[in-house]
Amino acid sequence: MASDLRRRFPFGGRWPSLPDLFEDFPTDLRLPRGSHVIRIEESVAEGIYQLKAELPGVDPDKDISISVDDGMLTVQAERTEEKQDEQHSEFRYGSFSRSVRLPAGVRDEDVTASYDRGVLTIRAPIGEAAKPARTIEITRGS
Repeated sequence: MASDLRRRFPFGGRWPSLPDLFEDFPTDLRLPRGSHVIRIEESVAEGIYQLKAELPGVDPDKDISISVDDGMLTVQAERTEEKQDEQHSEFRYGSFSRSVRLPAGVRDEDVTASYDRGVLTIRAPIGEAAKPARTIEITRGS
């Protein structure tokens, strides 16, 4: 009976904790403590790629960083917010990050961003896509 439990519950017969379940995931897939994923919405309309990201409570001038590297768009943000009244204080903080692959044809220098009412909007016109992959014929030696 005990060996049967260990086979079904490899964590010493107890239910595994969330960190136990993800322990064997590659480290680049796990988020550092205090990190959060940015919620986004992507769309393409009339040749324009658009990404909207929810980032309430941040100052876009100092708390948001956007980069494009080899067709990968990365948004990083950090929030530190503190509220105090006479009887208690509360603070929320954390770092946020999200990376997405841009559609083919977007040039790095054409990407623009704006921030309004807690929503970051990134837009990029989609130009002519790169040539499709070409199949190479294999020849045999003599």
